[in-house]
Amino acid sequence: MIGKTRQPSAQVQELYDPEVGPARGMFRRPLPAGKLRHVRRKTAHDLAPWIAHYWMIRWDLRGCAPHVAESLPHPNIHMIFEDRVTVVCGVQTKKFSRLLQGESRVFGIKFQAGGFRPFYRASVSGLADRIVPAKEIFGNAVGVLEAAVFSSRPDNEKIAACNNFFLQRIPNADPSVTLARQLVALILADPEIKSVDELVRRSPLGKRSLQRLFNEYVGASPKWVIRRYRLMELVEKFNSGGKLDWPQLALELGYFDQAHLINDFKAVVGHAPTKYQKLVGKRA
Repeated sequence: MIGKTRQPSAQVQELYDPEVGPARGMFRRPLPAGKLRHVRRKTAHDLAPWIAHYWMIRWDLRGCAPHVAESLPHPNIHMIFEDRVTVVCGVQTKKFSRLLQGESRVFGIKFQAGGFRPFYRASVSGLADRIVPAKEIFGNAVGVLEAAVFSSRPDNEKIAACNNFFLQRIPNADPSVTLARQLVALILADPEIKSVDELVRRSPLGKRSLQRLFNEYVGASPKWVIRRYRLMELVEKFNSGGKLDWPQLALELGYFDQAHLINDFKAVVGHAPTKYQKLVGKRA
């Protein structure tokens, strides 16, 4: 793995394959003590249309105060292995918040936007803001995968086990999976897409068909995805520091004015932007 960032004073380590890149939308509140390690690894090439990457988080806060980890979830579905329990987590429309304490680890599979639909065989909007046992979707066969992931094997072997599990279950080709993935990626990459109408102009689908595609394959509406990614841009600007031009920023992110941007940020994040900046140690 080439990509690497490290914060020795905070004892936080983030490692990632270059193809995957660093995490976005994280509320990077400083860790006062203890250790935290976040790893993001690529999937097998043949699984890339359905699985975005694997991720592993480990922390050791024994003897330290608990730490709150928060982020703005992406429009993706995850399969999560923790404490001998495996679940599928649908698209989370609210802020993710988790209290880290003691010592533990989590292994996750992040599916591509639209990529979980062939495994679920139903509209993934039904999984929104829900957590369901993985066996309800993959059956008892998931026990073989659990045996590998919950073992003391090196991460590479756990990833190989996941690759083998899903390579045996590659779905039939579905153009809608590809289109959903491409459109979500376009929203992320192009900050000029600030409305559903603008996305329709970039899409081969009409507005209603586009909304049906997102409902069936992504699990969130196009409007939600656009707004979520624009708010993530704001979070990344906060994380990088520097003075912000609020009126101009509101226009760039597709808001009517500064007040609407601040209110939306507060509604989703739970803090006003100024308070968030203090929490992460940045100044506007």
